[in-house]
Amino acid sequence: MSQPLTIDFVSDIACPWCAIGLSSLQLALSRLADTVDAQIVVHPFELNPQMGPEGEAIVDYLGKKYGRTPEQIEQTQAMIRERGASVGFNFGPRTHVYNTFDAHRLLHWAGLEGKQLPLKLALMRAYHSEGRDPSNHDVLVETAQSVGLDADAARKVLQSDDYADEVRAEEHEYQSHGIQSVPAIIFNRRYLVSGGQPVETFEQVISQILAEA
Repeated sequence: MSQPLTIDFVSDIACPWCAIGLSSLQLALSRLADTVDAQIVVHPFELNPQMGPEGEAIVDYLGKKYGRTPEQIEQTQAMIRERGASVGFNFGPRTHVYNTFDAHRLLHWAGLEGKQLPLKLALMRAYHSEGRDPSNHDVLVETAQSVGLDADAARKVLQSDDYADEVRAEEHEYQSHGIQSVPAIIFNRRYLVSGGQPVETFEQVISQILAEA
């Protein structure tokens, strides 16, 4: 008999390690499908809350934030592409970093509609695989529609301030609990795992949690 498992996945669409971590986690869960009945709930975190609507070139952004050279950035991106491929996530060319607040508002609404995880995955593919702008309302509406959400309802959310307070409250809640980097994955609201871990690590952690339960 499978055991229930709640997984809170705190992340940002703009975070490549979040895409790797989510893909890795899902692979681990598929391997444990006979023993675990998992529910993944995604929660907002903004890596670039002050980012303007036009975005910023990724080389300039990472150079300023981490002091990396263009060569170092290319090496890191090559490594990320390799890690992504190992868990079935395809990274395309990402030239810009964008603001993701509206995307998080849309994800909150999608959760009320029962489509949060599919939209999260689709938004990650739109940005990381296809290089699309996740702050662009047309991109967001099209992506929402691709997972079965109503396009007019999605655009109505984006054109309003709906769920802005809820997103900020969630962000504050997790930051107040000490989460400063993502992905942060919390199992059964007790066990924290950070980073885009390998499939085997997630598998081991989940098996251990189930055994203790």
